[in-house]
Amino acid sequence: MTNTAEKYALKELNLETTFGGMGKEIERDVPVIDLTDFDQRRGEITDQLWQAATEVGFFQLANHGLALGLVREAFGLSETFFALPEADKQRFPLKKGLNAGWEFKSQVRPSTGTADDKESYQITLPHMDDLWPNQTLVPEFHRVMLDFEYRAWQLGMKVLSCFADRLGFERDFFTRAHDRAQPDYQSTLRLLHYLPLPDDHQPDESIWRAGAHTDFDCLTMVFQQEGQGGLQVSPGKDAEGKGDDREWFTVTPREDRITCNIGDMLMRWSDDRLKSTLHRVRMPRPGEYNGPRYSLAFFCQANKDVIIQGPEQKYPPISARDYLLQRIQANFDAAEKAAAARQ
Repeated sequence: MTNTAEKYALKELNLETTFGGMGKEIERDVPVIDLTDFDQRRGEITDQLWQAATEVGFFQLANHGLALGLVREAFGLSETFFALPEADKQRFPLKKGLNAGWEFKSQVRPSTGTADDKESYQITLPHMDDLWPNQTLVPEFHRVMLDFEYRAWQLGMKVLSCFADRLGFERDFFTRAHDRAQPDYQSTLRLLHYLPLPDDHQPDESIWRAGAHTDFDCLTMVFQQEGQGGLQVSPGKDAEGKGDDREWFTVTPREDRITCNIGDMLMRWSDDRLKSTLHRVRMPRPGEYNGPRYSLAFFCQANKDVIIQGPEQKYPPISARDYLLQRIQANFDAAEKAAAARQ
């Protein structure tokens, strides 16, 4: 039997193999941080972000300045794309190791060993030359998604500037590390479609819309539609060593709020002061809404050539390229092995 410590090079991945199981569901609220008058209230907002990121790891942004009309337009185009015939979507296949393009049920979490019950389309700007559906296939898709990606990036950099202040970095440290103008830019906008279930479906505890995991990146910002729930959180500081007794609480979706969480990249960069948060998307239970679930997620991932190391140098330096590649390969290589085993 392979020892967990020998399976992955990164401690984050080895920890993720212990995250399976249903756990216990509890009631808890996610901190809501109001970004109104950001420049005038920067100190207050920074304190609130820091408290939320260290105590819960998940938080929601209210009055964030990203127009609700644009969010709705992006959701509409996402639904149009996923409604295309499979043959059309196959024209935009996921580029291995580059996090760009379309995939269908190909992401296997180390926590579950089974494929997530979803499809997704990744937008990572330097690798999109042959991956944009044209005006005939999905009108306005390219224009709207580029605009949405840029505005999400701007907001993400604003939030990360607050963490830079508290970590002792220059205020624009993370903005420079996520430079959209560079060819090694690797922040990603991900469109997600969780598949609908038939009314007579039988629950299977081995299948998840998204198995328990922590994110690869610095900061994740998730846009959700009301009535399409399932996102659950196990607070970052309580994530280790709980097994099936781990506690989970549900994040209620609201279209006017952005749900955010710290990722492994920022946890490492902060020398573990900020905790990456364990989360999952569970399958609907009998009697719950079981139609399709859509979400939009923007992942702030440092440019490939940026070196990740915290001020205390708790971990050896690693390039963002190598860090992200190890995380992606751990998920999608597992899918290839599972597919081969079924043949």
